[in-house]
Amino acid sequence: MKNYTITVNGNVYDVTVEEGGAGSVAAAPVAAPKAAPKAAPAAPKAAAPAATGAAGSVKVEAPMPGKILKTVAAAGQAVKKGEVLIVLEAMKMENEIVAPQDGTVASINVAVGDSVEAGAVLATLN
Repeated sequence: MKNYTITVNGNVYDVTVEEGGAGSVAAAPVAAPKAAPKAAPAAPKAAAPAATGAAGSVKVEAPMPGKILKTVAAAGQAVKKGEVLIVLEAMKMENEIVAPQDGTVASINVAVGDSVEAGAVLATLN
């Protein structure tokens, strides 16, 4: 057990840290600063349905969890950077998922009505 004195924004805290088994550490509760950044938990990847064609080298991923409302592009279609590929509904808002660069759509990995998690590959480009 170790004792520490910590000063945060002029407030002094006496903290006792006790070593636990298997790398766990227990500490006396200390008020965190109000501006402390929170790390977002990693979202699990959703299993994509069967792709419509061979996968391309550029992956277009879902920026957030949601439901697929519309697929605008189709496999084999040439697209320009910023052109809408898919419309994703999240939190009652329609979000346009756009091509990150010029290319040809290699695959569309989702269908209308599918629910996807953040990070799921929605489409690929060549």
